[in-house]
Amino acid sequence: MTDTQALIENRPPSVAHLFLERIEATPDAEAYRRPVPSASGQGPDDWESLTWRQAADRVFGIAAGLIDLGILPEERVALASNTRLDWILSDLGIMCAGAANTPVYPSTNAEETAYMLSDAGCRVLIAEDAAQVAKARQCRADLPGLAHVVVIDPAGAEPAEGDPEGWLLTLAELEKRGAAHLEQHPEAVRERIAALRPEQLATLIYTSGTTGRPKGVRLRHDAWAYMGRAIHATGLVEPQDVQYLWLPLAHVFGKVLTAGQISVGHITAVDGRVDKIIENLPVVRPTYMAAVPRIFEKVYNGVATKAREGGPAKYRIFRWAAEVARAYAKTSQENFRRTGTRSVPFALAAQHRIADVLVYAKIRQAFGGRLRACVSGASALAPEIGYFFSGAGIHILEGYGLTETSAANLVNPGEAYRTGTVGKPLPGTEVRIADDGEILLRSPGVMEGYHGQPERTAEVLESDGWFHTGDIGELSPDGYLRITDRKKDLIKTSGGKYVAPAEIEGRFKALCPYVSNILVHGADRNFCSALIALDGPSLLDWAKEQGMAGKSYAEVVDDPRTVEMVEGYVRDLNAGLQRWQTVKKFRLLPRDLDVEHGELTPSLKLKRPVVERQYKDLIEEMYEGAREA
Repeated sequence: MTDTQALIENRPPSVAHLFLERIEATPDAEAYRRPVPSASGQGPDDWESLTWRQAADRVFGIAAGLIDLGILPEERVALASNTRLDWILSDLGIMCAGAANTPVYPSTNAEETAYMLSDAGCRVLIAEDAAQVAKARQCRADLPGLAHVVVIDPAGAEPAEGDPEGWLLTLAELEKRGAAHLEQHPEAVRERIAALRPEQLATLIYTSGTTGRPKGVRLRHDAWAYMGRAIHATGLVEPQDVQYLWLPLAHVFGKVLTAGQISVGHITAVDGRVDKIIENLPVVRPTYMAAVPRIFEKVYNGVATKAREGGPAKYRIFRWAAEVARAYAKTSQENFRRTGTRSVPFALAAQHRIADVLVYAKIRQAFGGRLRACVSGASALAPEIGYFFSGAGIHILEGYGLTETSAANLVNPGEAYRTGTVGKPLPGTEVRIADDGEILLRSPGVMEGYHGQPERTAEVLESDGWFHTGDIGELSPDGYLRITDRKKDLIKTSGGKYVAPAEIEGRFKALCPYVSNILVHGADRNFCSALIALDGPSLLDWAKEQGMAGKSYAEVVDDPRTVEMVEGYVRDLNAGLQRWQTVKKFRLLPRDLDVEHGELTPSLKLKRPVVERQYKDLIEEMYEGAREA
């Protein structure tokens, strides 16, 4: 048995056990960093550190507090909060109490929150602030089983008339209650952990879903213990690493990173404020970071826009440097695949050195200057954007997984990464391609099933453990997986041609620095069309150059000059496509797509049916008078 196999096969039953191992192994090592307001109250935040021992004291206090409230093993505790250290400590406290966490995005409205808490049968809700408490109070009549709400930031969250006695308490009060419980029962938490079984429910997480109502995915304790050990076994993350974690922890991608960290023992700096990313990176100086593709797209578009604002000469330099980066990345990756070395021709290497001084070094510094690699997941990264960052020295390791499979199933293997693929399976994960091209997965991370929906479970989970992902893909002879599209998203035109919209959309994002979101449409039509939403800040900066300063986003989008500008990028897109793939018509949307209007999931995936429904008139307008084949 290899060391990797031993690490996986000898995994403990739960992340709670992993946590105990970590506390015992490195109690005084730094575990977490979190931002706190600077002493002066001005300028950037300071950062406060917690050791593993200090983190354990809080986790045990939360766990014992939940036990004192009467929470039993596998009972559900909801957690509605943005990404912050309290989220991680609360999640660990829930698991160490033997209960099951039901994460809720804080942006979820009261009706949807009530549905999830009711469907899960939650006994306690840990809420971030007064706004989350207000939602719980609003739908309390629909949640008779919700006995307590614990608020992390109590400002403005006071008990209200009609609240049952003891219904609302603060996280500090819960921890104080836990400390008192431990004085009477010192081994209470360790006893709960010792009693945990691998098959016991650890997380009931609801898919944000691109269609329909969310489904509750039942993930066992063993699934997270496996993920922690499997990430550890890849060797991609090391004990001396510093991770910057800003991803939504209510999303399975964010949550799996916490399991990997506990197994490996590295430092994680936690701050979920997306508007602070640019400010935090040079301060945290991470060695690795996970993100969704939209973040890399925004960085790329931002760099391109800034170069354009610098004048024609600066923009020409950027465009040249971008092409050099892509050529360098493609050549070095191909040579590594064939020979095991990243050699490139002398002339290209010389161009790359010049471009590095002029462009790439500044991009790396913006990421903190120490970034060894980024992991990208949750949706597809446009290959041309991936190649740009690869050539600039920001190595993006694309990975793949689903909520139903505990998030991490495949990832690119470090130095041997290949842009445009999602890499190879994690140790202990199996992959195969069905006859119709669908990707099937099997691993200890696969869900137990959908909560209370055996029929829906049977549709995707076979009796021998193979999970049907709904994605279409191809495996290379040496085991790299490439995702081509969602099975349900493939377009069949009225002429009988199949089109993968995600591929076209990804190409356009790499070409147009002003695009934010694009939806390619064409099912049962005789040509493809597109709805295009532009990035507000980039667009308005461009508008100033065109003499449209002071105009709103909607006014700029309506201007013929904007349509003409986008049309140029659509022509560039079409030049690289097959005839049946080309976008014959497009419409610019009056605003960007967002989570608040239900057009994007919280992980920024496009909800195609919602967008197509909302902008049905624009779609029909593009096909008026068109002859259907």
